[in-house]
Amino acid sequence: MTDAFSDAARLRDRLKTWVNQTAFPLWWSVGADQTGGGFFETVQQSGEAIDSPRRGRVLPRQIYAFAAAGDLGWSGPWRSAVDHGLGYYLDVYRRPDGLFRTLVGPGGVSLDETAALYDQAFALFALASACQVTGRADLREVAVSVRQTLIDTLKHELGGFRESTPMDPPQHSNPHMHLFEACLAWAAFDPDPVWRSLADEIAELALARFIDPGTGALREFFAADWTPAPGQTGQIWEPGHQYEWGWLLLRWGRLAARPDATAAALRMIDLAETVGVDAERGVAINALLTDMSVHDGGARLWPQTERIKAGVLAAEITGEARWWGVAADGAEGLLQYLRTPVPGLWRDKLRPDGTFVEEAAPASSFYHIVCAIAEMDRAVKAAT
Repeated sequence: MTDAFSDAARLRDRLKTWVNQTAFPLWWSVGADQTGGGFFETVQQSGEAIDSPRRGRVLPRQIYAFAAAGDLGWSGPWRSAVDHGLGYYLDVYRRPDGLFRTLVGPGGVSLDETAALYDQAFALFALASACQVTGRADLREVAVSVRQTLIDTLKHELGGFRESTPMDPPQHSNPHMHLFEACLAWAAFDPDPVWRSLADEIAELALARFIDPGTGALREFFAADWTPAPGQTGQIWEPGHQYEWGWLLLRWGRLAARPDATAAALRMIDLAETVGVDAERGVAINALLTDMSVHDGGARLWPQTERIKAGVLAAEITGEARWWGVAADGAEGLLQYLRTPVPGLWRDKLRPDGTFVEEAAPASSFYHIVCAIAEMDRAVKAAT
């Protein structure tokens, strides 16, 4: 094996030790609301949870994280954590029409009834993750209901989905990415062909509309007809999403036997590596424009996790050792964010000057971290 692979395997071991010995225990004992139900949005760097309004896009991420915990080797009560999250999510967040609301208060009262496409994508993803590890057939019924309501109410005539009715541009590529991920998760074990059909449609939309053919950059914002949004808004692209979409398109390209998708995905990942990484800090930055100028030189935690995922899958598919180096670099970057006074927490925002914003650890990051460690673990095991 190459030195790059050895580095990646060593870093995989460090990350697995961290998540199993510190993060899973802390986010279950402190991050879960054992009295009122659900999970807290943030935990202070001193180790105390903050009780605040809770977004509908965060709780399903926690369900996913604990659904993955058993396979990652956590010996704690991961099944209880999954059931704890599911019970609260289905009871408190689900609207009468079966979709999931945006925001609830600590006592479970609805603060925002909007059913955002982004949030429904995470609902479907969490339901897939939980269904796969628990075998609960009722979760599939909930997911199919959400899927059908989205098709009936938000389907876009040019492909993909509207984010609201009536449409209120700009449209975003990001909710489609998470819906793509959810459909691929369901298609991996559920024979219902609609999951694969929707995944195919979103992949084709990304290849035809979201990715700029000249640069390989995947744009974030679009007009109602899926042309780039006017002005600077339509020029924005994010290295983190280059990696994340790249990882998903690599998976889909292999599934669909589409070498064009694989080539597009590798080009996207290469672009992020070439101009989207600050070598001095060793991290992927937040955003650039299509002329490759920096739009936001800060660096959040989550792009580092997507760099890991893209790197290990690119290495697996191409057989090229350099991609293990990308994954290892991503892991080294991520570890910077995990050095906290209370082990098991993280920092979220790294400034351009190399200092971190002092703030509570957001629960929303755990999904990204766990998914990266799980994908790294899978790929390393497959290569040995």
